[in-house]
Amino acid sequence: MAAAPGDPVGYFRCTSRFWMGVIAISIGYFAWAVFLPSTIPYENLGPFGHFTKYLVDNHPKLLYNGTKGITDSSVQRRWFIQTFLFGIASLSHLLAYKPPPKKQR
Repeated sequence: MAAAPGDPVGYFRCTSRFWMGVIAISIGYFAWAVFLPSTIPYENLGPFGHFTKYLVDNHPKLLYNGTKGITDSSVQRRWFIQTFLFGIASLSHLLAYKPPPKKQR
């Protein structure tokens, strides 16, 4: 059923759980490869483990480049606080939204 023009409920569609899972696992694995590469069991992951080991050993700039980005810890803290506060403010608007009741036909 298509949403009527201007219907706020029609603006958002939740993605499938499959893609949420794939993305969450991928981000987690990427973080693992960047921050704790020595703990990854490369040999147990087959070709994917060998590929990850190759990237970690030969292409660290693809995974992490410490010369770019915000490296000052006080700036990082301020950025985190600002993002957290504005994120909470945006989320509060979403949580407070009450859609109009659906009209009966």
